[in-house]
Amino acid sequence: MTPKHYIMLLAAPLIAACQPKQQTGISLDNLDQTAKPGTDFYQYACGGWMAANPLKPEYSRYGSFDALNENTTEQLQSLILDIAAQQHEEGSNAEKIAAMYNSAMDSVSLNKQGIYPIEEDLRRIASCSDRDQLFRLYSNLQIDGVGGLFGIYIDADIKDSKKNLVHIYSSGLLMGEKEYYLDTDPATTKIRDAYRAFIANRFVRCGIGRDTVETATRAEAVFALEERLAKATRSKAEMRDPEKNYNRMSLDSLINAFPGINWKEYFAQLGMQAVKEVTVGQPETLHEVEAIWNETALETLQDYVSWQLINAAAGFLDDEMRATNFGFYGTVMSGKEEDRPRWKRAVASVEMALGEAVGQLYAEKYFPAEAKERMEQLVHNLQIALGERIDAQEWMSDSTKAVAHEKLDAFIVKVGYPDKWKDYSALEFGRNYWENVKAAHRWEHYDMVLRKLNKPVDNTEWYMYPQTVNAYYNPTTNEICFPAGILQPPFFDMQADDAFNYGAIGVVIGHEMTHGFDDQGAKYDKDGNLRQWWTAEDTRRFEERTAVMSDFFNKIVVLPANDTDPALYANGTLTLGENMADHGGLMVAFQAFQNATKDNPLKERDGFTPEQRFFLAYAGVWAGNIRDEEIRRRTKSDPHSLGRWRVNGALPHIDAWYEAFGITEQDPMFVPKAERVTIW
Repeated sequence: MTPKHYIMLLAAPLIAACQPKQQTGISLDNLDQTAKPGTDFYQYACGGWMAANPLKPEYSRYGSFDALNENTTEQLQSLILDIAAQQHEEGSNAEKIAAMYNSAMDSVSLNKQGIYPIEEDLRRIASCSDRDQLFRLYSNLQIDGVGGLFGIYIDADIKDSKKNLVHIYSSGLLMGEKEYYLDTDPATTKIRDAYRAFIANRFVRCGIGRDTVETATRAEAVFALEERLAKATRSKAEMRDPEKNYNRMSLDSLINAFPGINWKEYFAQLGMQAVKEVTVGQPETLHEVEAIWNETALETLQDYVSWQLINAAAGFLDDEMRATNFGFYGTVMSGKEEDRPRWKRAVASVEMALGEAVGQLYAEKYFPAEAKERMEQLVHNLQIALGERIDAQEWMSDSTKAVAHEKLDAFIVKVGYPDKWKDYSALEFGRNYWENVKAAHRWEHYDMVLRKLNKPVDNTEWYMYPQTVNAYYNPTTNEICFPAGILQPPFFDMQADDAFNYGAIGVVIGHEMTHGFDDQGAKYDKDGNLRQWWTAEDTRRFEERTAVMSDFFNKIVVLPANDTDPALYANGTLTLGENMADHGGLMVAFQAFQNATKDNPLKERDGFTPEQRFFLAYAGVWAGNIRDEEIRRRTKSDPHSLGRWRVNGALPHIDAWYEAFGITEQDPMFVPKAERVTIW
C-alpha cells in the first residue's frame, strides 16, 4: 500500500556439514549440458528446467521462485478452505478469514452487482461543487485504498531511527513509472496508446461523459494530467538516494512551503490531526501537485479522482471489470495470457486483509521449531564469514572496518514468524467484496499510520508475512528477516549437502546481509541512522568499485533490437544495490561454504565438484522463463536484475567461478581480472 525502503530478495537456512545419506540437491534434468559454462552459464545450469517448465498463461514470468510460491498458495488455500467450510465464533480471526474468502468467491453476487458497489462514491465525486469539497472527499477515499496525487506512510526517521516520522511521497501515476508516459520508443508508445483507450473504455462503462466523443475527450484530459505529473516525478533510479529524498520539516513549515495544499484538512480527513513533523520525499513533485490541483479544470480533477477509484476497485467487482483491467495491466503491460483463477485471487485477498492471521496458521502447520533454530545458527555462520570478508579488504581502512564490524554484530535477525501477532479485533467484514476490501484498507491505515503516529519505532514489527516467499533487509532497524515461506526447496533442502545449501539459500542470506553494506545500506550506521561513518578515502574507493558494477550492467542488452524497437539495455544504476548484494552474497556464502567443509571436504558427485555444485545451486534459484513485455516492464521499474543476468552478470566477477569451471579468456563470458568488481 505504501512504499518502503526495505531491500528484498529471497532467503533460507543452512544445514550442518555431516548429515547422513545426503544428496547433491542438483537435478541433472535441470541442466542443459549441451551449452558451455563459459558461453552461457544460465542456459547450462537452467536450460533443462526452463524447457520442462514453459510459461503458464497466467504468468508473465515463471521461475523457481514462482513455482515455490504456487505451492505456498495451494497450502494457504487448503488452510482457508477448512476454515471457510465451518462456523466460527463471532469476531474471531477464523470468521473474518471465511468472510473475506467467501465474498471473493461469490461470483454470482459480484456479477449481479456490476459496478453498483462504487456508484455512490462516483456520484459523490461528480457532485462536488468546488476544489475544496473534492479535496476533502479525495483525501478520505485514500483510507479506502484509492490512490492519491501524493501519499503518506509512517516509518522510522532515517536520521533519528528510534522515532517514527510521517513520510510524504510521490504518487498518482497509474501506469506506475514515469517512463511509460515519456519514453518515445515504439513499444512504450504502443502501451501509452492502449492506456488512453483503456481509460476511455472504463469511463464508458461507468457512465462518465454524455457520449463517446465527450468521454474520449475527458479520458484524454485525465491522461494529460498524469503525463504532466510524470514530467515532475523522479525516476526509480533517482529515488534511490536517501539524502535527496529526506526533507524533514514541522507542520507549520509544510503549510508555508506548500500553501497550495490544504494540509490541515488533509490530515483531518486521515484522522492525523496530531501530526507534528513530516519529511517530504520529492518537493518538486509536490509543488507540481499544487499547480495541477489549482490550475486544472474541476471536471478533469473529478474525472481523475473517479479514475483512481475505478482502478482501485476494478479487480473486486464483476467479471467484465476484472477482465478489462487485466487486459491492460496483465496482458498489455506484462504479456500474460490469462488471469489467475478466482480461488488464487481470493487467497491473495485474504492475505492482503489478514496476512498475519493466515501466517500464524501457516507457521503452526508448515514451519517446525527446529527449522527456526537451525536457521538462526546458519545466519550466525554467515555473519562470521561476512566479518572475514570485511577483514580481507585491502581497500577498506582499519577504522571503517571496526565500525563495519559493529554494524554486523548489531544485526537484528528475524526468522520464520514474529514473536507477537497483530490484533485484528477492530476489523469487521460483511458479504460485499469491495466493502470488505475497503474495510481491510481502513484497518491497515490504522495499523500502519494511526497506531504509529508520534510513537517510537517498534523493532519487533515484521514487514512481511510468515508465508511470504521472500526476505528483506531494513536499514533503519538494521534487521534481516527470513519468513518461513522461503525456508524450503529449492532454496533449502534438508536432504542436500552443504555445496547445494550454501550455494542456494546461503547466497540469499549473504545477499540480505550485504544490503547493509551496499551503495545505500552503507550510508546507515549500526543504529539505523543515515550518517557518514566511512572515511572519505574509503568512500572514494568504494564508489570506484561500485561504478565498475553499474557500468558493466549498463552494457547488457536485455532485449535485442528488432524491426520496430531499438535494443533495450539493463539499468545498472537502478539495479546497483541488488547487484552488489548478489556479488556480496556469492562471496560471503562461498567463504562460509569453505569454512563449513574445510575439515570434512565434500567429494565429487554426479560428475561435479563441490565448488561446481555450489554455483549450479545458485544459478538454479533464478531458473525461469519470461515474456518480452515483462522484461521491458521490469527493466523500467525493478531494482533487481532479470534472473538471467543475476547469473550471467554476477558470476563473471567471482574468481572462484572461473576456477571451478576452468573459464579462460577464450570463453565469451570471460572478464579480465582487472575489470572485475572487487568489493567483497
